[in-house]
Amino acid sequence: MLWHLDPTDDRPLFTQVADTVHRGVEEGDLAPGDRLPAARELAELLEVNVHTVLRGYRQLADEGLIDLRRGRGAVVLVGAERAGTARLAALAAEFVTECRRLGVSHEGAVRLVQGARVA
Repeated sequence: MLWHLDPTDDRPLFTQVADTVHRGVEEGDLAPGDRLPAARELAELLEVNVHTVLRGYRQLADEGLIDLRRGRGAVVLVGAERAGTARLAALAAEFVTECRRLGVSHEGAVRLVQGARVA
């Protein structure tokens, strides 16, 4: 699997790490049971701080995509069929958090989703 971060991308580096794993699972490069590189090893490869990689891995663990345990590393839990759902759940949680931060009501949030245009 190819690991690459784009410093000109607007997304934070840890998000790019997580998105790379998402892509790997969705494209079949990563399957349940596969181990991800150790955080230190990947940080050295990508020339970023180890905490950047760990934050990306933590995001994936929070989404239920990987199991992250100290000493055992990161292991992929789901295949392509569930990866999309995990990503959508994470995006929905982000949307809800942002709506609350901005004071958007439940009804307002529903209207935003209903009025969203598909690109």
